[in-house]
Amino acid sequence: MPDLLTAALRYAAHGWPVFMLGRSKRPVANCPACPNADQDPTHDQEACRCLTCHGFYAATTDPTRVAAIVAAVPRGQLALRTGTAAGLVVVDVDPTHGGADTLARLIGAGLTPPTARVLTGSGGLHLYYRHPGGRVPCSQGKPGQGLGPGIDVKADGGYVVLPPSIHPRTGRPYRWVSGQTVREMPPALLTACTRPPTPPVPAVTGPTRLREAGGISHPDRLLAALLDRVTSAAEGTRRTTLYGAARGVARMVAAGAIDPADAITALTNAGHQAEQTDRDIRAAIRGGFRDEGVAA
Repeated sequence: MPDLLTAALRYAAHGWPVFMLGRSKRPVANCPACPNADQDPTHDQEACRCLTCHGFYAATTDPTRVAAIVAAVPRGQLALRTGTAAGLVVVDVDPTHGGADTLARLIGAGLTPPTARVLTGSGGLHLYYRHPGGRVPCSQGKPGQGLGPGIDVKADGGYVVLPPSIHPRTGRPYRWVSGQTVREMPPALLTACTRPPTPPVPAVTGPTRLREAGGISHPDRLLAALLDRVTSAAEGTRRTTLYGAARGVARMVAAGAIDPADAITALTNAGHQAEQTDRDIRAAIRGGFRDEGVAA
């Protein structure tokens, strides 16, 4: 923990808001008494004084709070809240999903000039650029989105793991590559990051599966909107967003607008698109349906 705390305080002094993830790189669960935003929309996640609740909303540059956060999760992963909060956009390269080929294409096009970079514990690469101002959305490296396969953009609404955290699977540390400083984000890279994604296709459509019932006159539109919330949710909010969508779809089931099996299939597909585990998807769907009094 001393090395982690020293690093955390150094980042905070540099103006980078930091927080702690669990050992699995996921946000730490909320305190039992602290509400989630989908349960209490009036709860201000930004102003919440809990040390570890609400994922990256707990990030801070206050050295006293930084020390308390690290002490609360001493074996977790140190993380940075990206976007305007830190003045940073991070290009996350995952070679196992085609990121190396995509990065080579981007370098050839002059979109990713040399800048500060981190070698991740899993063999990937994080490229740090100065935030250009305004809002830069996060994107996932999937067809029709962002920069291309294997490359995610971590900006407003996102976070990345910081050195000297240890990757939970490989046991290798995240580490800075020497000799580079944070560079301005090229305008062409910003344009590529923010191009509109391909519109999502609803997981369940068609008159044989969706029907007007219970006052729901356009069940196809309602279902598409609920699923889109999940697939476009910011990193760190996807599990709670899936739970909230599950409650909305459960109400459609209760109204007779969609069959339960089709509803679960649609939510499961959306959860996979949002890169949630099967376990988390099942838990979110069961919880959402249960809280609406619908069997899952």
